[in-house]
Amino acid sequence: MPRGQKSKRRGREKCHQARMETKDLGDAQAAASPTPTSGSTPPGSPTAGVGQNPQGAAATSSPVAGASRPRSKARARRQAMQRRKSSQASTSAKPAPPDPLTKKAGVLIHFLLQKFKIKQPIRKIDMLKLFHKRFKTRFPEILRRAAECMELAFGLELKEVKLNGHSYTLVSNLGLTNDGVLSSSWGLPKNGLLMPLLSVIFLNGNRASEADVWEFLNILDIYDGKQHVIFGDPRKLITEKLVQQNYLVYRQIPDSDPLSYEFLWAPRAHAETNKMKVLEFLTKIDSTIPSAFPFYYAEALREEEERSRGRSLVRSRPAATANQPKVPPSNPSNAQ
Repeated sequence: MPRGQKSKRRGREKCHQARMETKDLGDAQAAASPTPTSGSTPPGSPTAGVGQNPQGAAATSSPVAGASRPRSKARARRQAMQRRKSSQASTSAKPAPPDPLTKKAGVLIHFLLQKFKIKQPIRKIDMLKLFHKRFKTRFPEILRRAAECMELAFGLELKEVKLNGHSYTLVSNLGLTNDGVLSSSWGLPKNGLLMPLLSVIFLNGNRASEADVWEFLNILDIYDGKQHVIFGDPRKLITEKLVQQNYLVYRQIPDSDPLSYEFLWAPRAHAETNKMKVLEFLTKIDSTIPSAFPFYYAEALREEEERSRGRSLVRSRPAATANQPKVPPSNPSNAQ
């Protein structure tokens, strides 16, 4: 499997884990799994064959059919039970419940969000009080999972304030400016979705169709037309607010039929982050290093080289201007 596809797959798995860990934040609707469309019948369902055998219905009036009816009914019941079991296994399978450490990570995420909201310091001693002493040795793994989810789902990176590891703080992984930063009632930056969105655009050739973006957001239980506890109206957020803040470009795909739209990076995203940072974000999800994705890594390096040349050119201009000889102003009287 190509590296890019593998990264997307692992990203989806991480997103699913993040969704499981954060579903206790009060958004019961957003955490609910989508239900199948009404009126559709899963293949192999006991109701799938209802009304599809008119010949069988007509045969019940014959004496031969009447004599074999009990055996036919028994066989039909067995087949129905087999189909029901097969249907439950194939279409109604639910993901395995999270392991204890994942549950503990969810508890810790809730604690971190509360601390972020009320702007209180995050201390290790307070985090340890959340768990039974038997989990003390597993705390580093719990903290790692919680921090991973915070960065993926909310764009907040957990950093040590001091090297002793006893105090932490949450900072935006984009290094966004404070001007016009969107926030929810929790005080969380709604721009937390921006780094994942920029990643989706980058992995899709620097432009992502609206369908690709919603496919990604659905993994996080963020649906079009459905209010989210943190991000509010997601369509308004990604097609209006982030566009107005000049982070995203949302435009019609030329000559598309039916009419469709796509997302691109806007100038502010290019100014405040870069492809290498996005690639580093992706490799955290994939638990690897940027050079493990040679195609995207080469593209990120090219961008860094272009930026470096641009900065060098800007710095060289004032120096060149300063070294130019000054020409004394001409005296009109001398001209005469």
